[in-house]
Amino acid sequence: MSKDYTPRLKKKYDEQIRDKLKEEFGYTNDMQIPKLDKVVINMGVGEAASDSKKIKTALAEMEKIAGQKPVATKARKSIAGFKLREDMVIGCKVTLRRDQMFEFLDRLTNIALPRVKDFRGLNGKSFDGRGNFAMGLKEQLVFPEINYDDVDDIRGMDIIVCTTAKTNEEAKSLLAQCGFPFRN
Repeated sequence: MSKDYTPRLKKKYDEQIRDKLKEEFGYTNDMQIPKLDKVVINMGVGEAASDSKKIKTALAEMEKIAGQKPVATKARKSIAGFKLREDMVIGCKVTLRRDQMFEFLDRLTNIALPRVKDFRGLNGKSFDGRGNFAMGLKEQLVFPEINYDDVDDIRGMDIIVCTTAKTNEEAKSLLAQCGFPFRN
């Protein structure tokens, strides 16, 4: 990407969404206007306990989806029932900020979510009370970066969108204006 490139969603936020939020909630100071802080994508790979090749493919797929190198997550303690030992790699995660975050959210709302089978909208109650939104996807195939023929296992992922909003209503308004398709 060139230096003067600005993601489409960031441009929309700066030019339209900030003013709408300021008017809707009556903010007196521009610093009160909620903004997108970060996006955390997490993929659990439980099968990695028995097959270490699975974590390598999960890391590669996550890197394609996020456009950034993910970090392997490790087990904190041993659990004999799951054949899990401490410090064993059992998943991966990536934290996106700034332009990469805006690019990912744009692709998520405009390309990936419409490709989800039987999609009826996102649950508007998936907020944590502090302006953060969490959602899950059942398969990584909805992203165009993933080639269907190269996939050996279908894996889901959690996507957490962190905002600077103080309440759920502010965060929901922000995300809805960013193009998140909430159901009624």
